[in-house]
Amino acid sequence: MKEFLTIIICLQGLSLMAQDSDSVKILQEVTIRSYEANRPILQVPASVGLVLRSDLQRFSNTSLVSAINNIPGIRMEERSPGSYRFSIRGSSLRSPFGVRNVKAYWNELPLTDPGGNTYLNQFDANAISQIEIIKGPGSSLYGAGTGGVILLKTQLSENEDLISASWMGGSFGLSNYQLSLSQGNKNASHYVGYQHQQSAGYREQTRMVRDQLNSTFRFSFSDKEELETAIFYTDLYYQTPGGLNEAEFLANPKQARPGAGTQPGAIAQQAGVSLRSFYTGISHQYHFTKNIHNRTGVYGNFVQFNNPAIRNFERRLEQNFGARSITDASFEIQGWKAIIQGGGEFQHGYSPVKNYKNLGGYAGLLQSDEEIRTLQYSVFGQGELSKDNWILTGGLSANWVSYNLLQLNRAPALEQAANYGPVITPRVALLRKINEAFSVYGNMSWGFSPPTLAEVRPSNGVFNTTLKPENGTQIEMGGKGYFANRKFFVDVAVYHFVLDKTIVVRRDEDGADYFVNAGATNQNGIELLINWQPEISSSILSSLKLWSGVTLNQYEFKDYIKDNVSYSGNQLTGTPKEVLTGGADLFFAKRFFLNVTVNYTSEIPLNDANSVFAKSYTLLGAKAGYNNQLNKKVPFELFAGADNLLDETYSLGNDLNAAGGRYYNAAFGRNYYFGLKLGVDFTK
Repeated sequence: MKEFLTIIICLQGLSLMAQDSDSVKILQEVTIRSYEANRPILQVPASVGLVLRSDLQRFSNTSLVSAINNIPGIRMEERSPGSYRFSIRGSSLRSPFGVRNVKAYWNELPLTDPGGNTYLNQFDANAISQIEIIKGPGSSLYGAGTGGVILLKTQLSENEDLISASWMGGSFGLSNYQLSLSQGNKNASHYVGYQHQQSAGYREQTRMVRDQLNSTFRFSFSDKEELETAIFYTDLYYQTPGGLNEAEFLANPKQARPGAGTQPGAIAQQAGVSLRSFYTGISHQYHFTKNIHNRTGVYGNFVQFNNPAIRNFERRLEQNFGARSITDASFEIQGWKAIIQGGGEFQHGYSPVKNYKNLGGYAGLLQSDEEIRTLQYSVFGQGELSKDNWILTGGLSANWVSYNLLQLNRAPALEQAANYGPVITPRVALLRKINEAFSVYGNMSWGFSPPTLAEVRPSNGVFNTTLKPENGTQIEMGGKGYFANRKFFVDVAVYHFVLDKTIVVRRDEDGADYFVNAGATNQNGIELLINWQPEISSSILSSLKLWSGVTLNQYEFKDYIKDNVSYSGNQLTGTPKEVLTGGADLFFAKRFFLNVTVNYTSEIPLNDANSVFAKSYTLLGAKAGYNNQLNKKVPFELFAGADNLLDETYSLGNDLNAAGGRYYNAAFGRNYYFGLKLGVDFTK
């Protein structure tokens, strides 16, 4: 904590360089799509985390983790390179690995599969221009879930003809290169990009290789009609080193999980994940009249997944498809502006899954042979009334989820089913614009989160039809706006979230995962984000931006008894009480830049009993560079950076409630990177 405060004081000291000038840099209002608002963030009555391309470019272009973790209330974890977890206000409690209980969309098409899992590791960070994160239940418009919603967007320019390439190298065998083409005019826009990334990893058994090709195309038939396609193919391989107990973590955090007794370790079993994914989607927009509009999209996603693990070797072939359609109509009633929206979402998945004995990274004797069918759908509606400085919003959805499992490796074959729904989830919100630069809001939302497929059928192989859905209610109040001639931006939110029938992970003595309902949780929090971009009148310093984020959590279990022991009042597993972030972005002579970032995370409980905590840590990173152009058509940038400059030993992605105390997955120590970006702009 002292290190964090010292760094923040130093960053604030940089502000002494800022003086008044005629050149005013202001924070720009950004139009967002959350809750189908399509308006500036000040007019959206909810807490929405926003990551722009400029935020992603503050770091290396290898992942989204660093940029996401600067948003108050959001925590993205990396158990090993390529293995992610995503937590919005504590939602990763039920995720031993992967991204669950968070709904994700790419260019407004569902990215989360019907079973509730999201492969965020498929994406090249260079292809994403904007990320919106809805904090808390978004079920009123986005289907089942209590953990929030992620909206990923690929920006298509209407006035661009640019070829760009980049290369980056760094510590621990890091290599990343990317090539992209952006073209656009009034009637059509296209983006296509290829990325290759590889790393030897910080720990043993953490090598990662990813190749991705993605393309987004938009074509306007007329002023009324538009078609958009979204396609990507990803070939990803990453090794999984396994969790360490405290003694192993302290002795050598770089080691992979060693063998124990008759059970081999991660290296002997060649533990890892091979993921090949092809996703394609088409969206059609049509304006029936000036005030009536429809957007309908369909998608298909095919995933080949192989996972040699400590216990077994899993192979599955996921075949998912779905559709989402929403229609909105706007009109006026006695001076009130009204918007009515309605639609539905449908997803279906089919997955043949086979488990084998793992023979050193190769499939051995067949242990199970199953076919799983998943169906998830919802219908929703939302209405909005606005007049003068008031905006009132109400939404409602009905949600259904079902799983069907057919076990083929027994005679006769056994068929089992789990069904959840229909469940109604409403939301109501009220926003008051104090003036053109500041607004306050309040909202109340309900969420319904059925068990994901990975929880109904966990790694212990038992199809759990007794697991119940979570139900959550969130009350939130906040304010956001600009001050001091728009040089300051402030976004603050206070909330109370109650989660009933909370799903938590358990691990048996063999290390297999299973899940149980654990009473309820009370989650109270405060989130604050402040940006300051002063006027500058210096021949050396061209611009300066200082920012800071604060996350304060009071998350506790309620009515939670396990083996006749009460855990009620214990801190929620996996969630720190405080996270403080800060940074400075400086430009010198309009060509040189320096970005500095600091993140302090308090201690984290690693089991429900709160008998073991991960220590607090402070991360310091920096990136510096020079950008210019060889001529009008050839822009370029040279850059270098470093992460974890304090060389902290910490775990970014703890295995909660781990058997044998194997909680720790050590993150990178001090590491460096450098690179070059080069483009050819044919529009100039």
